[in-house]
Amino acid sequence: MSRAVVIGERGLILGFKGVGVEVIPGDTAEDLRRELGRLSRQPDVALVMVTESIAGLAPDALADFRAVSAAILTTIPTHRGSTHFSFNEMRGAVERSIGVDMLGKD
Repeated sequence: MSRAVVIGERGLILGFKGVGVEVIPGDTAEDLRRELGRLSRQPDVALVMVTESIAGLAPDALADFRAVSAAILTTIPTHRGSTHFSFNEMRGAVERSIGVDMLGKD
């Protein structure tokens, strides 16, 4: 069976446990790198969600995970509101692939 996982600050992600998502607390870039590395070697992981606040500390770790895993990886906003981390990543990918910023500037 496929698994969904969320990584981030403990107080911000505990609610996901109530709906069956595996919760992995982490506060640092090194925590994120370590956990994404571990999850990338687990073929039953289908969805990984990372809080924007911790994703911003190690965007390279997200790129590394995407390069080696078939799982969907996305960032989720925190109670502080969205930093538009995922949107900016997507906009950059679209611009690199077609050569035009179709999603507009800030």
